[in-house]
Amino acid sequence: MSWLFGVQKNATPQIPEDFQAAGAPGGPQQPGQQPKPDQGNSKMAYSFDSTALERAAKAARDLERFPNAKEALELSRMQEVTRQKEVENETKKIEAQLANMKSEHIRVAEEERRKTLGEETKHAHSRAEYQDQLARKRAEEELAMKARMQEESLRKQEESVKKQELLRKQTIEHELALKHKYELEKIDAETRARAKAARDNRDVNLEQMKLHEEENRKTVIEKIKTSGELIGSGLNQFLSDKTKIAAAVGGLTALAVGWYTAKRGTGITARYIESRLGKPSLVRETSRITPLEIAKHPIKTIQMMTRQKKDPLEGVVLSPALERRLRDIAITTSNTKRNNGLFRNVMFYGPPGTGKTLFAKSLAQHSGLDYAVLTGGDIAPLGRDGVSAIHKVFDWAGKSRKGLIVFIDEADAFLQKRSKDGMSEDTRAALNAFLFRTGEQSRKFMLVVASNQPEQFDWAVNDRSNMFVVVFPGHGKFFHSFVSELFIIFPQLLL
Repeated sequence: MSWLFGVQKNATPQIPEDFQAAGAPGGPQQPGQQPKPDQGNSKMAYSFDSTALERAAKAARDLERFPNAKEALELSRMQEVTRQKEVENETKKIEAQLANMKSEHIRVAEEERRKTLGEETKHAHSRAEYQDQLARKRAEEELAMKARMQEESLRKQEESVKKQELLRKQTIEHELALKHKYELEKIDAETRARAKAARDNRDVNLEQMKLHEEENRKTVIEKIKTSGELIGSGLNQFLSDKTKIAAAVGGLTALAVGWYTAKRGTGITARYIESRLGKPSLVRETSRITPLEIAKHPIKTIQMMTRQKKDPLEGVVLSPALERRLRDIAITTSNTKRNNGLFRNVMFYGPPGTGKTLFAKSLAQHSGLDYAVLTGGDIAPLGRDGVSAIHKVFDWAGKSRKGLIVFIDEADAFLQKRSKDGMSEDTRAALNAFLFRTGEQSRKFMLVVASNQPEQFDWAVNDRSNMFVVVFPGHGKFFHSFVSELFIIFPQLLL
């Protein structure tokens, strides 16, 4: 009856206090009691134990008399429901475990299947690679075999061609030898025949030659006689007619005068056109605009014409004292050009790369003058033509309308001392021509001479220089300019 009160199976039910255990009649005897004699002498005595039923009936009666019987039954029912819920929960847990076990089993089976598929794929891939390797190997072997067969075929063909060439060469040599032999025999036979014929016809040939030479002699004599008669008659007629003599003399004179005039006039015209339209060959660079320069370099000419005036010392790195002196020279030159005065000649000397040429160009632009750059090393190779080239330069400079700065770089190459040994006559003549053209100051051009070795100049050259400037760069400015250019070229150094 444990299910009735909702107690555990092994738990002992609580008995009310007024509940007294009493044995049912006919039930088993209590401990300590004497066994009763058999009543009725029944053969089936103690064959069925009714003590439990009696005890249950008594418990039912006591329960009916118990005031909380309904609550006990309700409690028992609720405990039974709780037990059922617990059993259901246990069942669900077991079912969930079974489901988990089933899903785990499925997962394991899928994992095994995936591994099996992976192994099969790997095996198939390995088998495919092996088959591919075998196929490649077979293809390589086939290609190698084909290559060997082709090489063998080519070798056989080459051998066959060589044999054919050798056979053809031998055939040609044999044919040439036979042909040469036949030609020698033919020439020998012809020579023998001609010699025999010459011996047989010697008298006849000599007679024919005599007759032919006699005819030629008579013909030449007749030609000479006829020509002499014609020339003599013509001279007689010409000398007897004074009008023809005067016409001939006039024609020859006119022809000589015309030829000489054309020859000299062409040279003079060419030199005039060159002096007006072109520039001398010694001038390496110039800002003077000519029609030929416009035709050759139109863009460069337009840029030069539209260029604005700028500071003549811009871009030249100099010490402060030297910069002030050069600025004074620029101002003086500009004022001289404005007042149409005589230009002063300047000599620059100092190490190379200090801005001498750059200052000369900027000075010309600042002063409103043109510039022409010459190099002293170009005069010596001209030889005897050096004098004419120097005169052309100064003639060209004298015809400048704006004025010209003649800048001679490396001037010590030909303006050396005349007392120096080893100076050639051509260089001496060029120096004399230069001294002649620069003996006086000019309103047309300004002479700027630059050199690295001023001690080699002739004293007359130094006498023609009004100002001497030693050009040395300032260390601070030089370093600043160097760093600025370095940052312009490599801007990543600023980072």
